[in-house]
Amino acid sequence: MKTHTIKRAVKGALMGGAMLGMTLTVTACGEAEVAEAAPEGVVEGLEVSNARLVLPPVSGNPAAVYFDVVYNGERGVSISGAEVTGAASATVHDMMEYNFEMTMAEAGPIALPAGEAKSFEPGGLHVMAFELGEGFEAGGTAEVALRISGGKMHKFEAEIRGAGEER
Repeated sequence: MKTHTIKRAVKGALMGGAMLGMTLTVTACGEAEVAEAAPEGVVEGLEVSNARLVLPPVSGNPAAVYFDVVYNGERGVSISGAEVTGAASATVHDMMEYNFEMTMAEAGPIALPAGEAKSFEPGGLHVMAFELGEGFEAGGTAEVALRISGGKMHKFEAEIRGAGEER
């Protein structure tokens, strides 16, 4: 019985040491990231271009946001969500096959390995902005933010286009 108790104590000590080591490793990684932090609202290495918010043809329907994004950082990241200032909510959508039909649905995290580019475009990845508030008019701009892995946000301006304009 004493041997069993000793084995349990040794096993518990080893598990505790391992957990402490993992905690210290996570803390050290977190501190390194803080030291390299980019300005608020910008994820270093992430570049967005050709950004546009297309107003819906029917008032009250959601708007769509399209853009090109490239990531030139050291480690890959992922896009896990989006926000549009002045909209009640926004989600990242993609086209996918369900029950042998193509349908639009909320996308899971979108991986962006270092050096890779993605296009958010009609018929593919895009951001849907729901319940637009006042002030969304063709010719103006909208502030969009992408939620990046780790909780960071990357903000950019999108040109607002009317429903009949080029997407």
